[in-house]
Amino acid sequence: MSVTDDFREARDRLLTLHSDYHQARREFVWPRFTEFNFALDWFDQIAADPEKAYNPALVIVEQDGSATRRSFADLAARSNQVANWLRSQGMRRGDRMIVMLGNQVELWELMLAGIKLGIVLIPTTTLMGPEDLAERVERGEAGWAAVGRSNIGKFAAVPGDYRLIEIGAGGGSAGTPGALQYTDSTTAAVTFTADAPTHADETLLLYFTSGTTSKAKLVEHTHTSYPVGHLSTMYWIGLEPGDVHLNVASPGWGKHAWSNFFAPWIAEACVFVYNYERFDARALMEQMDREHVTSFCAPPTVWRMLIQADLKVLKTPPTKVVSAGEPLNAEVIEQVQRVWGQTIRDGFGQTETTVQVANTPSQPVTIGAMGRPLPGYDVVLVDPNTGEEAEDGELCLRLDPRPVGLMKGYYGDAERTAEAFRGGYYHTGDMASRDKHGVITYVGRDDDVFKSSDYRLSPFELESVLLEHPAVAEAAVVPSPDAVKLSVPKAYVVLVSGLEPGPELAEDILRYCREHLAPFKRIRRLEFAALPKTISGKIRRVELRHNEELRHGGGTHPDGFGVEYSEADFPGLKG
Repeated sequence: MSVTDDFREARDRLLTLHSDYHQARREFVWPRFTEFNFALDWFDQIAADPEKAYNPALVIVEQDGSATRRSFADLAARSNQVANWLRSQGMRRGDRMIVMLGNQVELWELMLAGIKLGIVLIPTTTLMGPEDLAERVERGEAGWAAVGRSNIGKFAAVPGDYRLIEIGAGGGSAGTPGALQYTDSTTAAVTFTADAPTHADETLLLYFTSGTTSKAKLVEHTHTSYPVGHLSTMYWIGLEPGDVHLNVASPGWGKHAWSNFFAPWIAEACVFVYNYERFDARALMEQMDREHVTSFCAPPTVWRMLIQADLKVLKTPPTKVVSAGEPLNAEVIEQVQRVWGQTIRDGFGQTETTVQVANTPSQPVTIGAMGRPLPGYDVVLVDPNTGEEAEDGELCLRLDPRPVGLMKGYYGDAERTAEAFRGGYYHTGDMASRDKHGVITYVGRDDDVFKSSDYRLSPFELESVLLEHPAVAEAAVVPSPDAVKLSVPKAYVVLVSGLEPGPELAEDILRYCREHLAPFKRIRRLEFAALPKTISGKIRRVELRHNEELRHGGGTHPDGFGVEYSEADFPGLKG
């Protein structure tokens, strides 16, 4: 059989086993290829099938209601043109290209073209400034940068030996001097022939992680680790041919490739994107109705904004609803279940992997838990003190056999790679616990979990209780140094719109925590403040911990500390 047939056989087997998780775990075996090219061996084969060629592959709707629609055949032909044009400009297999675009059709065209050519893609968010771009050019060894016109000026301050490709110039306006113009690719041939087979272990993607606790890592993925590895992502979401899948994620991060590129097209589903300047829950749901969205993935922040709106605006809710990025608390899950009749299913993965642990369509969902290991992943918990497998510990992947959906390593960093792959495991750095039924619950990043007195506390568990309070929109819990208990839990809280911070509200939130948490877990200090976040939206608890060290750990007190409330400030909360 061809690699296309082998891939389809593995894909189809997972599709038939959506209703039987345990059988899928027993029977699924990763297809392992020596040569594979997702664009040529999979996407173009769908486009060549007369019954599927003109099925919708990509729909992008703008805030004004205008839409861009492309079929599999459209994108196959257009990406051929782009690949031929890039080759004519001197791009060769193994060259590295930064792709810095928003949700626009050229992003998908360039991704497919790059895969066909065998170049290394470095997806980059449009929010990056010159300093971050300089790091990407240098560490990623980029020789090319494909950039939208509104952002190309940032590269004037970025040193390096690279060529710019400008997307968006035209309509009578002159392009940026020295930059290649993407519109010139429209005259290239629509038939493409690869210069050589694509080896399975060739580098395809370089992703800079968002860096919540340290300098960004540079994750290296191959032509199989993400394309083939996302069979697990397809299985988790429950995607099927003909679905219309909406994933709320920004280009430039791994999750965008997960659910706006690989997983839907593996399933032969349509990728749907709604572009907006400012998030509007009502408008999003109206578009979901209009485009008949059947599958929906969003991070917890978006889910929380949706439940603050009227969920009933969506008349035909999607039948597949999932969440990823950070754990989702029970209140959101329960509200969506009540209104939409669907249970949001959490999934856990990393930029370094595809989905490892999740609640899949066939599993009963344990509210607040990540679920069970996905087919193809041998997940264990390892006690960080003993190195032995346990029921509570660091979530790790056994490397024998090595799961296909795992990164090659951290590019240019042998030390970090060795640390992550030590002892026969891939170490995620995330702490979890497993119950007697094999269900895994997220505890926190290894460096976020902390001790108070002699108890290990999970920020996620405490934050979930805080978010149940009607005044709390967002929360982050960190250890705050304490002379008696070593540290006590402190909450940084963002209020829902329209509420003003003050002692009465602080007392009410602290009292709620007192009533809903065991004494050793209670929030002892609280501050109303904006939460520092990475450019991808993850909370930087490392900054909040640093603030607490300065405030309570004997360091120098900088100006600008916010007002802190303590249980001791309120007589009714003492004891």
